[in-house]
Amino acid sequence: MLKTTNLLGALVAVVFYTSAIFVFIFRLLDKPQVEYWIGFAELLLALPLVYLLLTARHLDRPALYYVQIGLMLLWLLVELLLDYILKIDFRNVQWMVISYVVLFFAGTGGMLGVARNAGRGWTILAVSLFLVMAALAFIQRAVTGM
Repeated sequence: MLKTTNLLGALVAVVFYTSAIFVFIFRLLDKPQVEYWIGFAELLLALPLVYLLLTARHLDRPALYYVQIGLMLLWLLVELLLDYILKIDFRNVQWMVISYVVLFFAGTGGMLGVARNAGRGWTILAVSLFLVMAALAFIQRAVTGM
């Protein structure tokens, strides 16, 4: 069960990083509808993340693991509320953007630790995708202001 759970964590991280990369690319291409649906698909990653959280105690995970998964789930919840339920145009309010970005990088950065549990290959892939995602996040913000 440990190996399968570690693989699931790595897959969630890699899928999230890849989807975030596509969100940023579609923002640069001014395709908000595509970006919207990719973001919606990202929200579905909460399901395996909740599973990982629920199995953590049985697998004797350290406290940091709970923080890593919890931050990613918190960011997904904030995303759901701001962009999909309340539809708040927060990206033009500096303090909201800063808080959002800090939480985004805390959650996605924590997923590097989750992916690391699956081994070196998954760690290298996750770190590589994280770096591309991070670069695109700042590039698309500079270009689009979003």
